[in-house]
Amino acid sequence: MRTLFLLNPTAGKADCTRTLPQQINVAAARAGLAPEEYTIQVTNHAGHARELANAAAQQARQSGEELRVFTAGGDGTFNEALTGIYGYANAAVGCLPFGSGNDFLRTFGTKEEFLDLDAQLAGGPVSIDLMQTSLGLSATICAAGLDAQVAYGIPKFRRIPLCGGEMAYVLSIVEQLCGHIGRRVEYTIDGETLDVDCLMCAICNGRTYGGGFCAAPEAQPDDGWLDVYIIRKVSRVTIAKLLGMYKSGKHFQNGQLVRAAEPYFIYRRAKQVSLRAADGRGPIVATADGECAPKEQITVQVQPLAGRILLPKPALERFAAQRTAQSADRT
Repeated sequence: MRTLFLLNPTAGKADCTRTLPQQINVAAARAGLAPEEYTIQVTNHAGHARELANAAAQQARQSGEELRVFTAGGDGTFNEALTGIYGYANAAVGCLPFGSGNDFLRTFGTKEEFLDLDAQLAGGPVSIDLMQTSLGLSATICAAGLDAQVAYGIPKFRRIPLCGGEMAYVLSIVEQLCGHIGRRVEYTIDGETLDVDCLMCAICNGRTYGGGFCAAPEAQPDDGWLDVYIIRKVSRVTIAKLLGMYKSGKHFQNGQLVRAAEPYFIYRRAKQVSLRAADGRGPIVATADGECAPKEQITVQVQPLAGRILLPKPALERFAAQRTAQSADRT
């Protein structure tokens, strides 16, 4: 087995390359890895993690080896590596959370578990669904509307001292609420067409985005379904009331919207979703795993069990236990 560590020095507020390589060397020795069995590389431009992961996956396949890729960065770095190994059954990607948001891991465990190098090296791979979107491959959530507009404003707030991922997200929301909000959008959800005056929508494989906002509290990343949440256009006062519910995931419980959320949310489970602006005001801004772009039309389709990820040992054991329990329930 080959192990590759990809370190992004620009992710988050601190350069992980200053101390992490030595920590990796110590953990690798404790795990019994010989120096020739693992490699540490530093990314130096956008897309570099994808290139390095893809090259390593090709080489490992040619030599008949399994490949583990651990990305030290944020969700964007993880997504790049996941895209790089896409289609390689011999490779899997894990996340060392050194970014600002680190939303991917929240579906599976805690940041502390994913920062534990011993637990990471003692863990293993699982298969999850992926989403093929108009912005590329995604493991978590593709959002459009106010969410994506907010994402444009996050970088400038992150430069403020002590303003991390969640706080930067909140401040960017406040800024957007001071401008024009809401769009009329046409949705096609597994053949059903909806014309909605909406604030935003989230098409979810994972549970959180935006530094911890729990859009899909019961999403299962390996069930072959997308959880779709559309938030109707509402007043600014109502947005403020909804924000706490949406952030904590209290809008959805036991497989359905809670009563307080029903007037404001539309919920569907789907295999494929597409949406386009129906108000003549130009493209809609969309975001997927940190990537943002204006699009005339956004399409998202589930790719069942198309991704292989690495989980640290505690998260791996919980994931396996949950799958076993769900299988028993179905029988």
